[in-house]
Amino acid sequence: MNGFRNAVLASGNNLGGWMGIGGNLLAGLPAPFDGVPGNRLTGPSGSHPLAAIGLEELVRPSSDGLDGQITVAQPVRIGEAITGRLRLTARRDIAARGAVIRLVGALLTEKARSRDERDSKGNVVSHEEWVQVDGELFDELPFSQPALPASLSTGQTFETDFSLPAPRLGPPSAHMGSAVLAWAINARWDIQMRGDERVTALVDVRQNIDYLRSGAVRLEQGALYDAWQVGDASIAVAPLPPAVAGTEIDVTVSWPSAGSGRGARLELQSDVKAPNRLSRVVLFSTALAPAAFRGGVTVKVPIPADAPPSLDDKGVAVTYWLRALVDRQLRSDLAVERALAVM
Repeated sequence: MNGFRNAVLASGNNLGGWMGIGGNLLAGLPAPFDGVPGNRLTGPSGSHPLAAIGLEELVRPSSDGLDGQITVAQPVRIGEAITGRLRLTARRDIAARGAVIRLVGALLTEKARSRDERDSKGNVVSHEEWVQVDGELFDELPFSQPALPASLSTGQTFETDFSLPAPRLGPPSAHMGSAVLAWAINARWDIQMRGDERVTALVDVRQNIDYLRSGAVRLEQGALYDAWQVGDASIAVAPLPPAVAGTEIDVTVSWPSAGSGRGARLELQSDVKAPNRLSRVVLFSTALAPAAFRGGVTVKVPIPADAPPSLDDKGVAVTYWLRALVDRQLRSDLAVERALAVM
């Protein structure tokens, strides 16, 4: 099964051989999502460097002064609880102004950048264009419990269980190829005149089906229906959406007026609304005869295991489409489509 991120990478310019931007260029992401070196946060114009970065690479388990780990009981869903355990050993003496455990959310996005170099007369002598990954924190939720010790001596260990509320209204975690929504549990020691110490774990916050079906999430019309009519064409999905990433669905197309052509296809496509927008990324495609659509045909369509959930939040959105096409020689293709919710 082709992955979502692989499909995004294939849809853009190749990252191979990318040497970076001339001159001084600093690219970085906000803590605690700063685990990826800056040279991987840029790519040539038209590329998708973020698609080449896994979510698990975004955070480092612990800083230099701590040997620590946070384990989180999965799954975690919107509106439920995050339970887990924090374990750590101090590698050096730590005297902090305070220590707190936090739930932190970040939005990372690719953005097109450019710059000109000018001579003394103001004439452009060189022009560079590239794609750069930027990030911002949209939530920093501190919790008073469990209490963390502000001071630790070298070799001292500390362990505690925790139960924290997951985001009540989302958004879910999502790697959208050109954008990322990520959550992390972060235990942080605020140290004056020195870098903070921390222990961090990524949290996979998944969509809650009750929340999705409540109407709180903006979806394209028909995305949760079993069958959808487009003119005389019907595109039906089983089991009832939302489709689950990493599974297969049965898609039945009945299109009496499909007509004839050189061939036909059934495709699963995705759009991503983000600063570096993705349009009609093909995640699955299979060739058929136009007559199959006219008579009705059922095809098993795989949903990529790394497919992000359908969402519309924080200025980014993911939409999925099932599209039936007939390729007509010397004429525009015929096409019918329906939206599909994925979680």
